[in-house]
Amino acid sequence: MLKVVVSVFVASLLIGCAGNSTAPQKKSFRSVALKDVILVQKGKDREYCARCGMKLAKYYKTSHTAEIGDKKYQYCSFHCLEDHLGEGVTLKNPQVVDVSSLKFIDVTKAYYVVGSSQPATMSRISKYAFAKKEDAVAFQKRYGGKIMDFYEARKVVQEDFKHYR
Repeated sequence: MLKVVVSVFVASLLIGCAGNSTAPQKKSFRSVALKDVILVQKGKDREYCARCGMKLAKYYKTSHTAEIGDKKYQYCSFHCLEDHLGEGVTLKNPQVVDVSSLKFIDVTKAYYVVGSSQPATMSRISKYAFAKKEDAVAFQKRYGGKIMDFYEARKVVQEDFKHYR
């Protein structure tokens, strides 16, 4: 019995130590430093997705924005933008982060690379946007995926929602 107790104690110590590694964590492709994040929302929750509450800096390269009336919303992903649209609201001035410049651009002028090997946000299928087609092509050559406009990419998001609703 004592051997079992000691074994459980030693195992719990080893498991606990494994989670406290001082090895540097690999930064996600989606993340940027808070100093490089453009936040459009106001108030105490401005650093968090308006739909799911995830930290925007952590998922900035998949970030979208839109407006209802005079209120601006910021989303961690195309998925969360579509979730808001799915409520039947009319969002004005939808924008997406250009992965190359980290600035917001009009979604209808963006080149989305859908289904690359880079991680997705709130979905199984990644969606990254670019202002310049040549940047999208370079990204696609490196990470795969298909280049689409906003409307084609939105159909992919809507199809994904069918599996969850």
